[in-house]
Order: sequence, then structure tokens, then C-alpha cells
Amino acid sequence: MRGFLIFLVVVVIALVVGDRAAVVLAQNEIGDKIAAEYDMASRPIVSIGGFPFLTQAVAGKYHDIEVRAGDWTGEKISVHDLDVTLTDVAAPLSDLLNRNTSNLVADSATATARVPYDTVQRFAPSGVKSISYGTDGMHVSGTFKVEGISVPGTVVVTVSPTENGISVTPISVQAAVGGPSLSLSLLRQTLTFTVPLQKLPLGAQLTAIQPAADGLHVTAVAHSVHLSDAS
Repeated sequence: MRGFLIFLVVVVIALVVGDRAAVVLAQNEIGDKIAAEYDMASRPIVSIGGFPFLTQAVAGKYHDIEVRAGDWTGEKISVHDLDVTLTDVAAPLSDLLNRNTSNLVADSATATARVPYDTVQRFAPSGVKSISYGTDGMHVSGTFKVEGISVPGTVVVTVSPTENGISVTPISVQAAVGGPSLSLSLLRQTLTFTVPLQKLPLGAQLTAIQPAADGLHVTAVAHSVHLSDAS
């Protein structure tokens, strides 16, 4: 009996080792594919959820795959801390065995990233001196021209996702101490602008934006994602 138990332990260890080796291979292949697709300087960290991996591979279905890409640069803008979660991923076992991830399809992809305030400021109108976080939203400070007069002040703005990117719109204004008052309606004409982050990798479209101390935290979602043709 003891010899049989030792045999079972050895078999289990072998299966676990084989399972982990297989998942590492698959993760590396998916990471290489994503890096090549988006011209990334390094391969993102990919984690395939669930255990054991081999039973998922045989079924060709994975509940979730996490992709940690770090920094990413699109056509006009760079973001940091980019993470993507692929859910209900279909990938034929034969493709994985042949190191082919072109047929990998996910029901959905949720991407999160951080846009620093200095990046946001690059797209702001002239006169903006700083952009920062406040408990009531994003703060834009500077000297603003209203009817030809330059007036210093701080403006609280709202940020929202649009088809063109992150829309920035003034919602309240506070003039500098001792300075003239500022008209919110006039400021909306001169201080409304767009940060051209329209989507994140895998075709994910912006759905939510939250100001934080270290920048704008954005969320984007895509459905029926084909890794081979996502853009």
C-alpha cells in the first residue's frame, strides 16, 4: 500500500509540473502575440486563471486571462498601469499546441489604465498652468482669457468618455483672491477640451473615468474580441 501511495504522489506531482509548464508556455505565447500586435517594447505579463490548466485547454475554454501591460502608447497619447482582463476565452487546443493564438476569441475584454495629469495638460488650452486632483473633481488652474481679459483662477471640471476621447468640461469656478469674478458660461466656451484617448488595446472603448491623486483612472470595455484583428 505504501508503494502505491508513493506512486500516486509521484503521478500527481508530474501532472502538476506538466500543467504548470503548459500554462507558462501558453501565457508566453499570448504575451508575445499582444506585444507584436501593439509594438510593445516588452512582453506583457499574462496569467491564465483556473486550475488545472490542461482541462481548460482540452475544452478550449478559459474563464479569464489577465494581461498586465504596464505602459502603452497609442497614436496620440501614452497611458500607464494598463491591465486587461479577458473573460470566457475560446482557444482551440490544437492552436495552442502549434503555438498559434490567432484564433483566440474572448466574449469580453475590460481594460483599465492611468492617464497622468501632465499628459492631460498637453491637450489643454493655453493659459492652463496646472491640473490636479480635488475631492470635488479635477482642478484646472491658470490664467484664462474672458472677453479679452486675462483672469487667474481655478476651475473644477467634469471628465466623461465620448467617441472622441475624454471630454473635459468646467462645472464651477473660483477666481483668485482679490481678482475679478469669472463667468462659468464663458469659461465653458474657452476651457472645454478633449484628451484624444478614444480606446485602449483590443478595441476597448472608454466607459468610465475617475479622477484620483495620481491621474485619471480610465476603464474601457470591448465585446467579441478577436486577438488576431483587434486594434
